[in-house]
Amino acid sequence: MGKPMELVLGKQFKLEVWEVIVQKMAINEVAVFTVDKSLVNPYPFVSKTLREAGKPSGEKRNHHCCGVILQNEGIGYDDLNDLIKNPQNLEFTIELLQAVLPHEYEKESWQMTEDEKLENIPVLREKGNTQFREKDYEAAANTYAQAIGIVEQLMLAEKPNDSEWLNLNSMKLPLLLNYAQCKLLNKEYYAVIEHCTTVLKSDPDNVKALYRRGKAHIGAWNENEAIADLTRAAELDKSLQSAVNKELQSFDLAVKERNKVQSKKLANMFAN
Repeated sequence: MGKPMELVLGKQFKLEVWEVIVQKMAINEVAVFTVDKSLVNPYPFVSKTLREAGKPSGEKRNHHCCGVILQNEGIGYDDLNDLIKNPQNLEFTIELLQAVLPHEYEKESWQMTEDEKLENIPVLREKGNTQFREKDYEAAANTYAQAIGIVEQLMLAEKPNDSEWLNLNSMKLPLLLNYAQCKLLNKEYYAVIEHCTTVLKSDPDNVKALYRRGKAHIGAWNENEAIADLTRAAELDKSLQSAVNKELQSFDLAVKERNKVQSKKLANMFAN
């Protein structure tokens, strides 16, 4: 699996006996339990799920579990197929690494209700803002991306351009801009261009999106696009004019220097 398994108690986990076992253990304890076969009938299916966690869908074995296929083909693992046909007592070795109380546990988005997801969006945004202020741009980008993912999950349940969808989209746009700023500072220019373009599809005159995309185009040496975006940003917000002039002047010098170097390289190639 590559990482420890998380077991959330009281959520109807198929192998209920594991919930009973871990509640009797101490942190960092390693214990061996022998469990009667009558209590572990679901184990082959739980084991299959754990073995395939994180694998691409193409690497997973026999996705179907209807009765006929199960009888004829099994579940894709010989040892588990044998256990289905010949149930037996099982011995489990479990190490309890950590126990988290309900109020301390940070749920995955798939575990949250719709209301919990909505409540978590501003929490993640503020967490990302704090990481950004601390100049941990990679962590901030990951946090903003997590919030964006939750918003997009909620948007999938709504009809595009309906009021609820538009409300969610209005939450998404500033998160995209924050994410793009992190990527800009980390010089990941094409990611900035992509996400600012997404913002501009909904809000064509968004100054922050134009300015950040313009700077990303400079980083990617897209001269015409950079000029267009930064010029438009300055038209919409006159206070940016001085900064835009400096950016474009500096970029113009860099382009001329780059062209000069490339011309010299070409001249040397033909001279040889």
